[in-house]
Amino acid sequence: MDPMPMPEFLDAAKRYRDELPALRDLFLANAVFCGETPSPTFEEAELVQFLTDRFTEGGLENSIDEMGSISAIRPGKSGKRNILVAAHLDTAWETAVDHTVRASERRLHGVGLADNALGVAALVSLPTLLDRLGVDLEANLILLGATRSLGRGDLEGLRYFLDHTKAPVDAAICLEGAQLGRLSYSCLGMIRGVIAVTVPEAQDWREWGTSSAIMRMNQIITKILGIGRPLSPRTQIILGSISAGSGFTPPEKARLRFEVRSEGGDQVSRIQQELENIIAEINANSPAEAEMEIFARREPGDLGFNHGIVAAARGIMESLGVEPRIRPSISELSALLARGIPSLTLGLTKAEHVNELEESIEIEPVFDGLAQVIATLQAIDHRLAHE
Repeated sequence: MDPMPMPEFLDAAKRYRDELPALRDLFLANAVFCGETPSPTFEEAELVQFLTDRFTEGGLENSIDEMGSISAIRPGKSGKRNILVAAHLDTAWETAVDHTVRASERRLHGVGLADNALGVAALVSLPTLLDRLGVDLEANLILLGATRSLGRGDLEGLRYFLDHTKAPVDAAICLEGAQLGRLSYSCLGMIRGVIAVTVPEAQDWREWGTSSAIMRMNQIITKILGIGRPLSPRTQIILGSISAGSGFTPPEKARLRFEVRSEGGDQVSRIQQELENIIAEINANSPAEAEMEIFARREPGDLGFNHGIVAAARGIMESLGVEPRIRPSISELSALLARGIPSLTLGLTKAEHVNELEESIEIEPVFDGLAQVIATLQAIDHRLAHE
């Protein structure tokens, strides 16, 4: 294989950063529209239509699959290989939440901008950006707006696309709005689920306060905290949120949302079994009914720190003065690595209060983020062309 001419890509990244601000209005208009379009998981159709219109206006062949995901193809010069650029369309915010995007001198403010309206805006803007910068790839560029990624969606949109596409994916980049410098090339094993506890409606008043759903859930949490977690492979049990009751009366129902993450898939399986044992013990020794539902799962994977495209991405970031923030992922990357597809996740800009009502993103760093994506695409394209 020919060595990758890194200086060429490093110089190109700096040039793109200088030229991209001229396209500021186009990109920010797309970002505002994506941010102001509610797109909760399983309800992404309006945003899909926006992408469809933009791809069609740009003359790109596009289609919507059975999961509702939208894909478009920018043909390459040779068309012998295929590079996928994907962004998840769904956000954690329901339609009823105010999605108005406000602009200040340096920032855009609005829910879902960092996760992931900005990533979607980059995806839909990419063909125009490449055209204006005069970037032609040898490989076909497949642009995918993936539905059903978050929560109970469990990456269903991306998984379906990968299972049914007629164009084999040779490499991929996943786009996330935040944070600039993010470089994910490995993924953790993970399960995500809910534990629900229900106590009998008819209780002896003398047991009130000791047999409520909260007390039973407290017993479960205490047992969960006693589960052993090794230092290697690194393993976490994350208790995300608890809901129960609405006043002073002992509640009959309680719910615990949790995740288990580990660098080792066997540790995830072990902890899942221990959780099942805890649920069985509670059911056997109390009148409460406890149940556990696992609705999302990931397998661990790792492209490797020294892989060619990882090294290229690191070098490109550093040439732009962006410090790489290497961290494992539990998002779209896992579905790609599980299929042996060399892939990265890149962040686009600096953000604050991500997934909070006060969420905001910085405007100027976006051009560093876009420049890194385009130069990394070229590095991947070069590698594929010489394999």
